[in-house]
Amino acid sequence: MAEKFQNKYRIPSTRLQNWNYGWAGTHFITICTANREYFFGEINNGILQLSNVGVITNVLWYEIKNHTTNVELGTFIVMPNHVHGILVLNGNNNNTDTTVVETTHALSL
Repeated sequence: MAEKFQNKYRIPSTRLQNWNYGWAGTHFITICTANREYFFGEINNGILQLSNVGVITNVLWYEIKNHTTNVELGTFIVMPNHVHGILVLNGNNNNTDTTVVETTHALSL
């Protein structure tokens, strides 16, 4: 029987079980919108025109370094229905708990 999260069925985690994602390293991140809908913008004449949500997404990427330590921001791009980014984690090797994800505070909009 499949696991439930908040009383809903979900797929098992695709995370590598013996890897600590808090360790120093370079991480390639892709985040897709639900149903691949164009929430972040549209392509007009071959140029991406960001929506308000796309503009906020772009701004918040660069805010990451103001909300945590030991992180470098790599290349980042907003597409109409997904974003790609590279995060470089530095000096987090002291964290041996693979379940911990920490932020220091959130930006209020």
